[in-house]
Amino acid sequence: MSLNGKRIDKTTPIPLYYQLKQHLKEHINHCRVGDAIPTENELCEQFDVSRTTVRQAIAELVSEGHLVRSTGKGTFVTKPKVQRDFVHALQSFNEEMRNHGHIPGTTVLSFAPVSANETVAEQLRINEGDETVFLRRLRSADGKPVMIVNTFLPGSRVPGLLDLDLTANGLHDTLRDVYGLDLVRGTRAVEAIAAPEQEAELLQIKPGDPVQYIESTFFTDADLAVEFSTAWYRGDHSRFVIQLLPSTRWSRQ
Repeated sequence: MSLNGKRIDKTTPIPLYYQLKQHLKEHINHCRVGDAIPTENELCEQFDVSRTTVRQAIAELVSEGHLVRSTGKGTFVTKPKVQRDFVHALQSFNEEMRNHGHIPGTTVLSFAPVSANETVAEQLRINEGDETVFLRRLRSADGKPVMIVNTFLPGSRVPGLLDLDLTANGLHDTLRDVYGLDLVRGTRAVEAIAAPEQEAELLQIKPGDPVQYIESTFFTDADLAVEFSTAWYRGDHSRFVIQLLPSTRWSRQ
């Protein structure tokens, strides 16, 4: 789809940059990865808007992962960031990736029994020193690394787990189908940090590049803590969607 014939309506209260962004987004949807979009000067002239307006529209599309800038060369179409429905949907990584049109991949980096330290024991509601199953995985989408995740599970609740293949089979599916542990809720803490050296190498980024660090604990409907995980997501490949629900006070008004 060409941008020819597209116009900005300056009589509406809709911000100019937002109108331009939507036109560009429609255009991008019909482009191939690597295609260049018109220059800032060309967009200013075609839509009769300021350079500030054009730059704001492009900046948001870059931030959302639709475009990428190359100094001295231009702005190009890229694959959008991997989106995760982070709060309102408790889905496995594989399920989420497929739902968003990506091909998921998993590489098991470590799978072994370890003793629970203080943090792991607190999250899993077990005693410090109790045996847990430690699982470290590299998760990818369309062949590109997206996240590293360290998972701890109480060894007493998953006997024989170390003998199973978790490359082909999802962990949550295995917990449900093999052990009858259906995870129905979880808690998550999210912060932006600089990528540690080991995780950066696996994610194919530079140490110190921004990543989202996330700690999660998952529970059954009987409030049994089954999984505690720590994860590092590539900041340039990940986009999280969080649903905001009304509080009880708001819902009564």
